[in-house]
Amino acid sequence: MAAAALQFAGLILGGIGSVGTFAITGMPQWRVTAFIENNVVVFETTWEGLWMNCISQASIRMQCKVYDSLLALTPDLQASRGLMCAASALAFLAFAVTILGMKCTRCTGNDNRIKGYILLAGGVSFILCGIVVLIPVCFVAHNIIRDFYNPVVTVAEKRELGAALYIGWVSAFCLVAGGAILCCFCRCSEETKSYRYSVPSQPSAYHSHRTPRRAESSYSKSQYV
Repeated sequence: MAAAALQFAGLILGGIGSVGTFAITGMPQWRVTAFIENNVVVFETTWEGLWMNCISQASIRMQCKVYDSLLALTPDLQASRGLMCAASALAFLAFAVTILGMKCTRCTGNDNRIKGYILLAGGVSFILCGIVVLIPVCFVAHNIIRDFYNPVVTVAEKRELGAALYIGWVSAFCLVAGGAILCCFCRCSEETKSYRYSVPSQPSAYHSHRTPRRAESSYSKSQYV
């Protein structure tokens, strides 16, 4: 029962991280720009994402436009687009592999050893996906913070951290945590199996050494009679 709970916990965490990965890949709130002039905030906010940018006016009207070319993005967003596409594909693959390794599935058979290897592959894939998600999120956040405190950059060009970055950090944590649970479960199950198989070997060896002596003693008595 505890093993099934750990499996479902790892799958749920990995699923939450996968959904977050898909969400931030399409969200435009990677970099948020607030135009500030003479300490007066104009109610116009620009969102910059991996695929489009949006302009929101007073939280009432919003217009979005897809980038005409990949060259329209900054270098950090260009690299983030490729990494997030790879992370989305890896998250989908890890989630599918983990489902195949669950105890409740029957398409991979009833061999617990094979299911353990499948869960291990799914856990490693979740951890790799979390690392891939963390790289572009931290890279974009680093550039935003660096430019925000750079006096050379004008006020209109300064950016703020968008909601997609915070969701990315949470998603990366869920992916790594879910993958670690699945890997630890596979390791613990292997140690338990090896311990269970090592215990019956001692009585069998004891009986194998004791059996010939009993046979010899019975044979000697019958011969004596």
